[in-house]
Amino acid sequence: MRQRRATRGRRGNSLIEFALVFALLMPLYVWMLVFGLDLRRLMQVTQVSRDAGHMFARGVDFSLAGNQNVLVRLAAGMNMTRTGGSGVVILTRVLKVGAQECTDGGVSLASCANLGQAVITQRVVVGNANLRPSKIGTPPPSLLNPDGTVDPAKYLTQTSARASNFNSILNLADGETAYVAESWFESPVKDFPTMNNRGPIYARTIF
Repeated sequence: MRQRRATRGRRGNSLIEFALVFALLMPLYVWMLVFGLDLRRLMQVTQVSRDAGHMFARGVDFSLAGNQNVLVRLAAGMNMTRTGGSGVVILTRVLKVGAQECTDGGVSLASCANLGQAVITQRVVVGNANLRPSKIGTPPPSLLNPDGTVDPAKYLTQTSARASNFNSILNLADGETAYVAESWFESPVKDFPTMNNRGPIYARTIF
């Protein structure tokens, strides 16, 4: 009788110990799963950004629907469409304005408001444009032509064409151009009960 009671007591202690250990380890396992899913998505987002930036720098015109569909296929499995979904790819051509650029654009140095500044000369957005803005600024629609380009008369003289804080990201020489690809995609665990405030995953490449 005493032996049976002792056995039941040990079993009860084991159950309590298991419950305590499980309560401590379960959050750790959940966070490991969440971190792993986010890391996998970050790798996907980075690859999309890298491929998009490489093609953009090589002259692919992403204002065309057919080329935008290429980006949609690159982002397969992440729920992005050409004009919506859970992701966005922002393509930007940036120019550092020097005296020669002002002269070539027919603007006097006195009137060249963006002399010495990095300006946006093209902006194309594929996907959900409302998901997140570019980290280097968003030019007003009035500056952009249908293909996303900006006329020299505008990007040389209008301060709204400047690429925000771009010099702190990459210090271009006068007349030098950079091609920037930014990607925002929703986390696969954005709706996890304790993580409703998780923002999209971001990646940027510059060519």
